[in-house]
Amino acid sequence: MDKEEREELKSRQEEARRRALAREIRADFAARQAVRRRLERGWQLNRKFVAGDQFCDITPDGELEEEDNDFYWQARRAFNHIAPVVESRLARLAKIRPKLRVQAASDSEADVKTARLCSGILQAVRERTDLDDVIARATLWSETCGTAFYKVVWSSAEGAVVGTDERGRAVREGDVSVVALSPFEIYPDSLSAETMEEVRSLIHAKAVPVSEIYERFGVQLPGREIASIALASPCSSDGERPETGENMEILIERYTRPNGRYPAGRLEIAAGDTLLYEGDLPYRNGERGERVLPFVRQTCLQRAGQFFGGAVVDRLIPLQRAYNAVRNRKHEFLNRIAMGVITVEDGSLDAEELSEDGLYPGRVLVYRQGSSAPAMLDCGSLPAEFAEEEERISNEFTLVSGISEITRDSSMRYSVTSATGLQLILEQDTNRMRTSVESVERAVRQIGRQILHLYKQFSSASRLLRMTGTGGHTELYYFNESDISADDVVFEAGYERTAEDVKEEILSLLSLGLLKEADGSLSDATRHKVLDALGCGSFENARDVSALHIRKAERENVLLAQREVEADVYDDHELHITEHTRALLSGGEEDSATKARIMRHLESHRRKGA
Repeated sequence: MDKEEREELKSRQEEARRRALAREIRADFAARQAVRRRLERGWQLNRKFVAGDQFCDITPDGELEEEDNDFYWQARRAFNHIAPVVESRLARLAKIRPKLRVQAASDSEADVKTARLCSGILQAVRERTDLDDVIARATLWSETCGTAFYKVVWSSAEGAVVGTDERGRAVREGDVSVVALSPFEIYPDSLSAETMEEVRSLIHAKAVPVSEIYERFGVQLPGREIASIALASPCSSDGERPETGENMEILIERYTRPNGRYPAGRLEIAAGDTLLYEGDLPYRNGERGERVLPFVRQTCLQRAGQFFGGAVVDRLIPLQRAYNAVRNRKHEFLNRIAMGVITVEDGSLDAEELSEDGLYPGRVLVYRQGSSAPAMLDCGSLPAEFAEEEERISNEFTLVSGISEITRDSSMRYSVTSATGLQLILEQDTNRMRTSVESVERAVRQIGRQILHLYKQFSSASRLLRMTGTGGHTELYYFNESDISADDVVFEAGYERTAEDVKEEILSLLSLGLLKEADGSLSDATRHKVLDALGCGSFENARDVSALHIRKAERENVLLAQREVEADVYDDHELHITEHTRALLSGGEEDSATKARIMRHLESHRRKGA
């Protein structure tokens, strides 16, 4: 056997190995699908109840089927109380969005600079990726199905353009990508793992167009018609088929944690019978630069001994079924009373005509002589049990959902009118949702850590970052991987305050007199800052020049970091001295030369203001 034959044999063996590995990945994916099929049916049932399609159920075989009426005349209307509960919980969770901010691990100058840089990176990624919207979409999935996931990866299609390739396409420097994933796309190796750290292997599968596979991997696949994994549902009240797409293929990404066989972990990607990629886990996104799975999990309600969490919707479905049944039977009873039930002696008149037209007003009814006249059957009055059961179920919605009436529909059963009492009720709602809130907090912190690890791994060349510097001015900052520390930082626990929260705090401080001077007056600088925070800075600027002096002092702080600046005779020296002193005390100016220039500038203000 010559060299060419040996190479051809080796090539055929390698191709056979790759096809065998692709088939093994598909078989692994099919096995994981089968294990959690009943869970998927539960998620589909939840989605249908939230959407208002509430006459489906899971059969003993684990399939989702539409329920039939026992009688054709039965009323079957959905009175959706689940959707307002989910919307109220989402609105409540949206108000407590955690911050992505890094606190220095110590008071050293290096740690302070690192914390400031990492905070700037996280803020830039948050704005570029619209992370708030990503978190909102993931929270919608977690509140509906119980679990949602974030995929944090480094994308070569992001970032600034640095050149072009041989085909004339733009080459970018790369940047972090954060996307929200539904639980339908994630397949762990064990459904009993309680945390992501306990998962040894995880599959991310999604139906994508074959054109996207060609763009990413350069492999042309034939494609087929396939239902979207995340949206397919066999039950539909209007008879429509599940959402499908042509020229699609299931892209299967199998991630394996580092083990004895693969010390650097393993990433294998297959579609159809074709292996598209195999290699080490590409991201050093764990503590101390370890390679871990690039996924973050978020749950609504954590379940003991289960990987996928539960949702409040699971608890509300039995109540929703009972509520629909009561309301529909109540309407049937009212229809029976309003329209009536007619009793007719056999053969006394044309019963078929009577059933079609009924006893409309003014009708002349002719019946056989000697027989009994048709009469309306006495159906009685509506039993009080209907109203009692309806009210009881409505109260249970509040008990099970963890959302009070004031949050859900702006109403109150109790005569609470004081602002303190209403605030306590709202805080109780937040406390009852604490499990969901803490899951969002943990997910955001883990996202932040993975973002910093990815920047440390891939920012080998100098990158440009725009950050807000001293005085609110934009600064350009060049950094590389050596300037980032993803391990020696502490993520602060806090939330983004809304404009209403800021106004309420300022008005409270003003009412307590904490912003006044020693003589009880409100200084011009404080008055300007208060009006500016309340959104009324233009009124202050129209009648007072103190705002202009403060802005000038802030600009001088920026200039003093580069060169000497002399005070002007028309400056309000008291305001300028206050702003320059604040710059010294804030820790924003660590350079000794800058501090010296600020001290000389302060001396010139004191000299000219004397």
